[in-house]
Amino acid sequence: MKVYRLNRRQQLPIGLREAWPFFSTPNNLQSITPHFLKFRITSNVPDEIHSGLIITYRIAAVAGIPMTWVTEIKHVEPPFRFVDEQRIGPFRFWYHEHRFRETEGGIEMEDTVHYVMPLGWVGRFVHAVFIRARLEAIFDFRRDYLDRLWRSREQPAAVSGPHQPDFSATSM
Repeated sequence: MKVYRLNRRQQLPIGLREAWPFFSTPNNLQSITPHFLKFRITSNVPDEIHSGLIITYRIAAVAGIPMTWVTEIKHVEPPFRFVDEQRIGPFRFWYHEHRFRETEGGIEMEDTVHYVMPLGWVGRFVHAVFIRARLEAIFDFRRDYLDRLWRSREQPAAVSGPHQPDFSATSM
């Protein structure tokens, strides 16, 4: 079994006091998700996440075919961190940690996702030819959207490090 890891960091010219309310509001997830996924929250959600919150979505992840994705917000440490875990969805395992830390001129936002494909070697093949690029596109969209959202600030948003995500795999 391969556990893949995607890691992205982005500098944003805002403080934690502005970042946390945006990223901890479930309904903002749709705005930072690419339109090609046809993402839609289908459960009632509060204005702010909390540990134990279950969120259901409809998403067209592959070939426009709609599927249900169920996420649990597992850990919340305002305004620094939260974790969502897939309960039902396309992956065998999905653990997504969101971290925020203050930096000079704003914050650094870091996303780290650990995930496992279903279907053994078939899933690993599909990951290599399709899923990896799809995840890159999703996080590229998110980076670009957030850059535009806060571009008018005194300091423009910039992505730290290479534009390519850190994908690594470990065998278990």
